[in-house]
Amino acid sequence: MADTTIKKVSSATSPRGRHGQLYLASGRQVAMRMWTDEAPTDSKPSAARDYETVGYVVSGRAELVVEGQTVRLEPGDSWLVPAGAEHTYRILETFTAVEATAPPAQVHGRDE
Repeated sequence: MADTTIKKVSSATSPRGRHGQLYLASGRQVAMRMWTDEAPTDSKPSAARDYETVGYVVSGRAELVVEGQTVRLEPGDSWLVPAGAEHTYRILETFTAVEATAPPAQVHGRDE
């Protein structure tokens, strides 16, 4: 029998990851997190994660660099970083975005 339990997560009491991310709703196959008021920087380290990430820009501007390709992200834009792709962000102005990861980034230390 399938689990039909509804989950609600209040961002006021959500845990934060060590990189500043706010963990939101999470299921077995997908999870959400939010990055709030990230300061401008061009020194975020490059990473390749074993999960897929899609995101949505709430406010601010950034550049996403994936495997040498650069796209500018602005409010209302969404993006995809494939699993295993080397990527980094350059935050151009204070940035807030929501991301979903599949499988959940915070499970088994994937987010570290």
